[in-house]
Amino acid sequence: MRLKLVFPRWPAGSYWGSMFFKFPTLALTVLAALCGEDWEVSIWDENVEEIDFDDPADLVGISVMTPLAPRAYELARRFRERGYKVILGGFHPTFLPQEALQHADAVGIGEAEGYWTEVLSDFRRGTLKREYRAHGLPQRWGWPLPRRELIRDKPYFFKNTLQTTRGCPFHCDFCAVTAFYGHTYRNRPLEEVEAEIGGLEGGLNYLVFVDDNIVGCRQYARELLRRLIPYGKRWLSHATLDLARDPELIDLCARSGCKGLFVGFESLSEANLKEIGKSINRVEEYQEAVKRFHDAGIGIEGSFVVGFDEDEVSVFERLVEFVNKTHMDGAHIFIRTPFPGTRLYRKWEREGRIFDRDWSHYDLGHVVFYPARMSPERLQEGYYWAYRELYSYRSIIWRLLFPPGWKLQVFGPMNWGIRRACKLSGYF
Repeated sequence: MRLKLVFPRWPAGSYWGSMFFKFPTLALTVLAALCGEDWEVSIWDENVEEIDFDDPADLVGISVMTPLAPRAYELARRFRERGYKVILGGFHPTFLPQEALQHADAVGIGEAEGYWTEVLSDFRRGTLKREYRAHGLPQRWGWPLPRRELIRDKPYFFKNTLQTTRGCPFHCDFCAVTAFYGHTYRNRPLEEVEAEIGGLEGGLNYLVFVDDNIVGCRQYARELLRRLIPYGKRWLSHATLDLARDPELIDLCARSGCKGLFVGFESLSEANLKEIGKSINRVEEYQEAVKRFHDAGIGIEGSFVVGFDEDEVSVFERLVEFVNKTHMDGAHIFIRTPFPGTRLYRKWEREGRIFDRDWSHYDLGHVVFYPARMSPERLQEGYYWAYRELYSYRSIIWRLLFPPGWKLQVFGPMNWGIRRACKLSGYF
């Protein structure tokens, strides 16, 4: 039996589609490993290669994020025209299964590991159902290693992605992660993590932990980091800002090879943080937190959201000033977006504030709602202006070269890549 696992491309002109440092989709290599020897599996990531629609398949599985839904539906149509059965899974079909079913033979709801073997078994028997649901929350142990050999020849910047935990213990109102994973945080057995690390090859000697919060369980994180030290790897991941309050854990991150963390600052307003439910962040600690990471040799890519109800037009200038003042190594700005399945989506839907249902615009870079204290047009332009300022040559040089040090190795290419993506996407 022949199976294609597909990740759709980002829309033309998209900021994310213009990034040159692309990552492989770990979920598809995990599903490939669960298929068994009687399946001939191929993985197609449309962001790094063109799909060969004439390459035969019996079953096609497409992973669907909300901004990729229109393209996923187009791919499903083209595959079905060739007589292939298509199942759609991921965040978007989980939250809007009836919509997804209009474009596919079946949909998967929830974490795919919880229903994937049932899908394959039913398909072999010719009894594919319309809906599959994960039975509870899949545990993260005892699974075969991801089939990375299926993506080895693809042009990814970082190839060695892996996951040690799943979910996030916090409950921000705009976050689809919490909605999808059921507000849980699950740890993977450390012995299995070590076995996977020991078998990794190449990848610039970098590991990318795709955990949504690698320090969500402090006891587990400490043991993981201690076990990482002997491998001599360099790694990147996501963490919450409260890590800065734990000197021992920061030291373990540094000694185990951490070179950079993506950290959700979210806002420079305490009122905004309270609104979204992120009470662990304290604005008065932000500057000192960045310094503590830098003192340990860990770069910080800050995540900021604009479009809160308290935000006025001054928010953009204050954000740029803070990032430059702290010499932050990089920053991503996201427009507040009401993803289906989130508390924010339900709230704004009740209030009639969502005016755009084109899912391709739900990429965190388009305004799809009515802001409280500025027009949608002013929010959009402020977002573009902030990116132009942060990724001007002046800002990049100031943040990375003063003071001089270790930051260029990782964050030099990253800043250049973001600047390039901004230009290709029309921000400049």
